[in-house]
Amino acid sequence: MPEKDIVRVIIVDDDSDTRKAIKDLIRFEERIEVVGFASNGEEAIRVAQETKPDVAIMDINMPDMDGITATERIRKKVPFTRVVILTIQNDPNYMRRAMIAGATDFLSKPPHLDELITAILRAGQMAAEDRKKAAAVLPAYSMDSAQAGSSPALQKGKIITVYSPKGGVGCTTLATNLAIALKKADNKVLIVDGDLQFGDVAIFLNEQGRNSLYDLTKRAEELDPEIVEEVVTTHNRSGIHILSCPPSPELAESITADQFKLTLQFLQQMYNFIIVDTASYLTETVQAALEISDYILLVATQDIPALRSCSVFLTIANESKIIDRVLFVLNRFDNRLKLTAETISERLHHPVIGTVVLDERNISYSVNRGTPFILENPTLLASRNIHNLVDQIQNRIQQDETTSSERELVGRK
Repeated sequence: MPEKDIVRVIIVDDDSDTRKAIKDLIRFEERIEVVGFASNGEEAIRVAQETKPDVAIMDINMPDMDGITATERIRKKVPFTRVVILTIQNDPNYMRRAMIAGATDFLSKPPHLDELITAILRAGQMAAEDRKKAAAVLPAYSMDSAQAGSSPALQKGKIITVYSPKGGVGCTTLATNLAIALKKADNKVLIVDGDLQFGDVAIFLNEQGRNSLYDLTKRAEELDPEIVEEVVTTHNRSGIHILSCPPSPELAESITADQFKLTLQFLQQMYNFIIVDTASYLTETVQAALEISDYILLVATQDIPALRSCSVFLTIANESKIIDRVLFVLNRFDNRLKLTAETISERLHHPVIGTVVLDERNISYSVNRGTPFILENPTLLASRNIHNLVDQIQNRIQQDETTSSERELVGRK
C-alpha cells in the first residue's frame, strides 16, 4: 500500500498495558501505523505536536488532564489531527462533551477490533479530507513542511475580542477599523459580529450579505472551508471578510455558547486574525468568545461610569485567569482632560496599550457613510492611532510566541 494511504496514529492512555493492548490489536492492519505513545494529557499534546498524526486514540480518564481537555487542546494546536475517544463510561454527557471538544468518534473500552479499525480509518479519511480542503483554500500552507514539523504559513489564527462592559464607547468603530488595519497582502482577516441580537458591523462597513453567523453555528460540528466561503461577505474596499449577526433576535437566541465557540475555533484554521465585536452584556456567547480569545481588547472612555465598569471586569478577568490576555485601550481620548492614560492605568492597575483620539466630526462622518475612517482618511490622527494599536498587538503576539517557544525548549531539556 502506498505510504500516503497509511493512517498515522498515536495512542494515549495512562496504563502501559492498555497502550500495548491497543497497539497489538491494530498491529496487523497494514493501513495503520502507530507513530507515538503518551501516558497523560500533557504528554499527548506534546507528542501530537511533534508527530502531527492523523488520529489520536485517547483515553478519557487520566490523572493530570482528562481526555476531553486533551482533545480540545490537541485540536487547537494540531487542527488536522482527529481524535477517537475510548472510555468505560457509558454516559451520553461524556459523548456530548467529547464531540464539542472536537472528538470524531467515541468507543467503549476495551474496543472490539473491527470497531476500532473502522473508527481509525474513518477518522484518518476525515483528517485527509481536512488537509485537502485547507490546502485548496490556503494554497500557501505546505503539508510537507507540516509533516516535517516546521511551521506552516497559517497554523492557527489569533482571536481578538473587542469588548467593553459599558455600552456606547465605540467598540464597533474600533473593531472595524482594527480589522482593516490588520489586513495585509499575505494574511486573511475576518470580523465576526458577536453582538448577536443588535450587531451593526455590516452597517459600519456598508455591506449586506445574504447569510449570517447563524448559518455557520447551526452546522458548527460539520464545518468545512467551502461552507465558510459561501457564508462570509467580502468587504470590497479592504478585502476583509465579514460574518454578520443573525437577521432576527429569534435566530440569535438559538445560537448556543458551544456552537459559537466551535465555530470560532474552526475559523482559526482559515484566518490569520479573527476580530470579534461583542455586546456589552456578559451573555453566554460573549463569555465563550472571551474564554477562547488569544487577546481581549478592553475598551473604555475617560468617564467614571465606563472606567468603573472596566474596573469590575478586570477583577472578574483576574479571578477567571484571563487577565494576562486583556489589552486595555482608551477610545475617544481627549488629552485636555485631567484623567490621563497614566492616571487611569495606575488607578485600574492595568497598563493602557493605546489611545484613539476624540474626533467626533470625522469619525461620525465615516460611520454614517459606512466607510471606516482608516480608509476614508488614512492621515487622520485617529487612523495613525489604529496603526499604532496594531503595532502594539503584533509586538505582544511576537513576545508571547517567543516566550512560548522558550518554555517549550526548556520543557524538552
